Amino acid sequence: MGKRDRKREGGRREKETEREKEGEEKKRQKERRREKRKRDRKREGGRREKETEREKEGEEKKRQKERRREK
Repeated sequence: MGKRDRKREGGRREKETEREKEGEEKKRQKERRREKRKRDRKREGGRREKETEREKEGEEKKRQKERRREK
């Protein structure tokens, strides 16, 4: 193995490690995005439940008002 071959091999190694680091970073970003979506979905689910509760309470109040008017 000559000097030129060793230099070439060193450059290859650097490129490979660079690619590996980039790949790992992409994986981390992908994981972060997935976790964020998961949290957002949980939050949104809670909001939906609260909204439906409010709607039910509003409907119940309307029924009570109608009953009072009938009496």
